Amino acid sequence: MRKRSIILFFLLYSSALFAQYKVSFIVNRFPTYHHASDAVYLVGSFNGWNPKDEKLRLTNNGITIELKKGMFEYKFTHGSWDNVESGADGFPIQNHIINVESDTAIQVEIDHWADHFPKKAKETTASKNVRILDTAFYIPQLNRHRRVWIYLPESYTTSPKKYPVLYMHDGQNLFDNSTAPYGEWGVDEALDTLGREHGETIVVAIDHGVEKRINEYSPFDIEKHGKGEGDAYVDFLVQTLMPYINKNYRTKKNARYTAIAGSSMGGLISFYAMLKYPNKFGTAGVFSPAFWIVPQLKELALKRAPKIKGRIYFYAGGAESETMVPDMLTVFEAVNKFSKAKMETVVRAEGRHSEQTWREEFPRFYQWMMKE
Repeated sequence: MRKRSIILFFLLYSSALFAQYKVSFIVNRFPTYHHASDAVYLVGSFNGWNPKDEKLRLTNNGITIELKKGMFEYKFTHGSWDNVESGADGFPIQNHIINVESDTAIQVEIDHWADHFPKKAKETTASKNVRILDTAFYIPQLNRHRRVWIYLPESYTTSPKKYPVLYMHDGQNLFDNSTAPYGEWGVDEALDTLGREHGETIVVAIDHGVEKRINEYSPFDIEKHGKGEGDAYVDFLVQTLMPYINKNYRTKKNARYTAIAGSSMGGLISFYAMLKYPNKFGTAGVFSPAFWIVPQLKELALKRAPKIKGRIYFYAGGAESETMVPDMLTVFEAVNKFSKAKMETVVRAEGRHSEQTWREEFPRFYQWMMKE
């Protein structure tokens, strides 16, 4: 009898966990200049943030989709991130959040589209220690170009010493508000202050390609997005960019002094870089990793975990999605089972999937990273 009760409990629990609920999104108001013929798309954490997913195109001012129980973030576009819903200032709004617990209908009002406003020059916030290394650094592994930024510590021009290096992704979001559509991390301001007490570091940041970001940051093919180019991208970091930086700047070349970090897909590819090149990267900052998009990464992590000797900082926010924290902990546990790497797992209940959240977490990661 007890065995039957346990089985029944498990079945009921599994049913609740994987149940699908119908969620209707109904737009009650569009901007006055919106035309009825304009295509509008729902985009969110449930579709990989694809801004033009034909399966999520609204019909008659609404759309109904099925979602599992949990928390999701979403917005509306009419075809691209340049055409996302915005506030009266023309800048994109914060993500909407929905907590799905049953069938429900969401009433929405869209005030503006970002492309209705002339491009506004945001205030430049990059500190004097930030510069553009190259506006079009060539990536031979992918036959394309990317802007690359570099942050040099305050003492770099007055001291002959060598410095650790931190490689980061989504470069346009790290230093300068004028290039960050959803706000910047403030990496330069953080290091200007933290460097004095915790040690200085060079930061090298590579811009993402708007149309290729998911591909470049995924080591596996994805049905919705196409070929994964993560292997080639990580090869670029190690085989092309890293030798260039080590040749032209005073760096500590040992893996112990070489770190990599990023958020969302950038968190995923940072973790993968540690798996592929454990002798090149000694530390990884894995912020809000999009592990859900490539579930096969867990198997790879299990296989390569014994080779990881460095340190990994895992961070996830409880307000990102229902699966963000469990997915991160699953990968952590897979590595922790076979690896002697030093790992830190941080979960903050209020953390959202946003630059503002990662801006707040970055100084904590940096202080942890710089501990001997």
